Amino acid sequence: MNFRFTTAGESHGPALVVIIEGVPAGMPIDKAAIDHELWRRQQGYGRGGRMKIESDTVQILSGVRHGNALGSPIALMIENRDFVHWQEVMSAERLEAEPKNPRIVKRPRPGHADLAGGQKYQTRDLRDILERASARETAARVAAGAVAKQLLAAFGIAVRSHVAKLGSVPETPIDASWDEITAISAHAPLACVNKEIEAQMVALVDEAKANGDTLGGIFEVVAHGLPVGLGSHTSWEEKLDGRIARAIMSIHAVKAVEIGEGVANAGRFGSEVHDEIHAGFVRKTNRAGGLEGGITNGEELRVRGYLKPISTLRKPLTSVDIDSKEESPAAFERSDITAVPAAGVIGEAMLSAVLANSMREKFGGDSIEEMLRNYEAYQKSIAEY
Repeated sequence: MNFRFTTAGESHGPALVVIIEGVPAGMPIDKAAIDHELWRRQQGYGRGGRMKIESDTVQILSGVRHGNALGSPIALMIENRDFVHWQEVMSAERLEAEPKNPRIVKRPRPGHADLAGGQKYQTRDLRDILERASARETAARVAAGAVAKQLLAAFGIAVRSHVAKLGSVPETPIDASWDEITAISAHAPLACVNKEIEAQMVALVDEAKANGDTLGGIFEVVAHGLPVGLGSHTSWEEKLDGRIARAIMSIHAVKAVEIGEGVANAGRFGSEVHDEIHAGFVRKTNRAGGLEGGITNGEELRVRGYLKPISTLRKPLTSVDIDSKEESPAAFERSDITAVPAAGVIGEAMLSAVLANSMREKFGGDSIEEMLRNYEAYQKSIAEY
């Protein structure tokens, strides 16, 4: 059995929808916990006006009865409250007359999917591209990830994130312990473990806003309490680090992924990199980030996503009108100054989905009770190894 999900919906359409498969029967589903994750995604200093319009909550349409999963596909819906202002522009039905304000996009934004998508799908209105390419889609991913988190929690596994760097602050990304990460307040402006550095980050966001600019950064996602043995060395498709890299890279604006101390390790001697194994199969370091040979080794799994600055700038970069073919400032859509804390929450969701799938592959079971029995038997065998 696999845990998997697919999303549907446009940024200014009626709603976002996600269908989740592979949730074992009998697993408790906490709607409030899903809503909390959606709320977390909307937080962070430097977010745009859309966050003031949308107050995301989920509607459970199928697959859950009396608070427990049925084992069938779970369908979730998140209403787009802003759709009331876009009903004609985003209508699924053919219109008899063009809207008074059709909001057609002809000037692609550098760094966005606008131009490449328009050329690929042969559309003369780039809104056909940007509506789906928008990071609004990640709300549906976070809902699916919240369900994955609840599955992982049944096995004592937790997933959290923090902002390791925002723009140029600090010079070196922050290394944070699990306890430091879990101590971050839900209301912290930029999900940073160091308050002094966070204040510098806030000042940098203010500077970018004043200049009509945007900021990227680095977020780190940590999974705590994982068993040994998720993933496999036997096939490139089974290597867990490959699956994780794909999932994190799929997040909007992520341009690089690092597992453990992968970047620094590339410039070190082997004797400085590999985590020595001591009696009791204990490692005193975790430079590998919890993965060896594509398999979890029982240590914390640590993955970093490198986020480029958001491609919608209030002071637009030079572009070209796709009809006139003349140079012109790129189009502007309501956007954020930075979304690195939100990207961390989305990273949690994507990592949780990958890990939930690995747990389902490894321990199977039609019900959560059966899956737990299989897990306990496996953990006993590991303890006896």
